[in-house]
Amino acid sequence: MRHLIAIFAVVFGSAGCASYMTPGGPALLAQIGGGDVADTAQQPSPQFPLSMVAVRVQAADYRSLSANGYGKGRFSVIAPPELMTPPQLQTVAHWPQVASVAVFDASLLPASFESLADLRFAAAKMQADVLMVFTVATRFRIDGHDRDPASKIALGDKPDADAAVSSTASLAFVDVRTGFTYGATQADASVGGLADAWGSDATLDGKRLEAERQAFAALLVAAGKSWDGIVGRYR
Repeated sequence: MRHLIAIFAVVFGSAGCASYMTPGGPALLAQIGGGDVADTAQQPSPQFPLSMVAVRVQAADYRSLSANGYGKGRFSVIAPPELMTPPQLQTVAHWPQVASVAVFDASLLPASFESLADLRFAAAKMQADVLMVFTVATRFRIDGHDRDPASKIALGDKPDADAAVSSTASLAFVDVRTGFTYGATQADASVGGLADAWGSDATLDGKRLEAERQAFAALLVAAGKSWDGIVGRYR
């Protein structure tokens, strides 16, 4: 009998300890630009149409339930980008004056990243002209408090009705040769109903992915408009 009580105590104790780890943070695009100051300040003279390479970057040692960051150093790379679907890649390919668009060949990536210059070097090997680099910042707000990236959320009592997860997706178009930033944009999305997804880390993570996908879809719309302006300015 005591043996059975001990088993039940372990089972219920384990259930009470269920938790969810929030995803890692974003990469700070403004801080990892890198490159020579004179080069990045120089206005490039792009020869349209241009070839693009899309890449998602996140904070160093990024982890989520669906993806792990690759590489050491100041930031990590999500390869493949996860959020960018083949149809979305085709949408970018049909933007004006885009000759082609691809995601990184992982074999060309270095083992460590100190600045976007490392990615530009890899993009040059793919004969790309523009680096389309994006990152996602995701925040859980529970019981009136924002949870930090890579922090543990106990899946005990359900949160208040206002609990939500929000994502901000940011993107920059960077010249591969010089590091000059043609333009940057961002978009936001928020998803509520976390109390209904409180049963497991998988269902809660589904809400996180929903918010990130909505933010990224909105980002591509904003990025398309930004690209139209870039083409009009430099062509």
